[in-house]
Amino acid sequence: MENTYRIAILDMNAGVTNEGMRCIKMIAGQFLEKEETKGNYDIFDVRVKNELPDIKDYDIFLSSGGPGSPQIEGAVWETPFFNFLDELLHHNLTNQNKKFAFLICHSFQLACLHWDLAKVTKRKSTSFGIMPIHKTDTGKIDELLEGLNNPFYAVDSRDYQVVRPDKRKIESLNGSILCREKMRQNINLERAIMGIRFSAEIVGVQFHPEADAEGMMRYFQKKEKRSQIVKRFGSKKYIQMMDYLDDDDKILLTHRQIIPRFLKCAAEHIEETRSVPL
Repeated sequence: MENTYRIAILDMNAGVTNEGMRCIKMIAGQFLEKEETKGNYDIFDVRVKNELPDIKDYDIFLSSGGPGSPQIEGAVWETPFFNFLDELLHHNLTNQNKKFAFLICHSFQLACLHWDLAKVTKRKSTSFGIMPIHKTDTGKIDELLEGLNNPFYAVDSRDYQVVRPDKRKIESLNGSILCREKMRQNINLERAIMGIRFSAEIVGVQFHPEADAEGMMRYFQKKEKRSQIVKRFGSKKYIQMMDYLDDDDKILLTHRQIIPRFLKCAAEHIEETRSVPL
């Protein structure tokens, strides 16, 4: 018997072409192509067309990263997006058939701000590259990060950071902090939060687990992109990134594990609910 899933992909890129959406669509497509699985995904352009899915029509939601400041500025799409997040939480509190959501980078920052779970501040300098990410004690046993090293590595590209979490509020949602950014010796700055399980069904990360090594390699080998990176971050950073992209224990492992595992676990929970008589 085939299991059917409907996935909504929320494009938060404000019309800017990037590798992230290609990777998210690829991962969703690979999940739906598995044996005994069928379904489809639809894309919603949130920040340009103010498009958002109807929660009742989908099982799983993947919300992308995006450019610009995550600070709430009164853009026309913001209130509908925040209403969407609240409706998702409310649905899961009041219904047996749960809906699952994965929030990436910009989407993650917005959720932290809207639910007032942490502060989102501008960094002193851009965090860019393939960075080590450290699991918390809770993250070490969370199903999402199972199979990853500690630290594990992921693409990081951000001018903002999630800091000073309100652990009491996070715990009130049955949530937990899953991971933090790299340790910086002799630097007196708070380590940013890199992943939060907002609830049993909703999780968000500050990094880019969708990034695939092959696509990133192709992208960063472009002459103009290489020049931009070397000019801004130096040739040492560029060489390190290219080495990490070629390492099976870094980007390749994260790409194969996190979102595919989220989809697998979501599907298992959905099927358990579907099998329960009403």
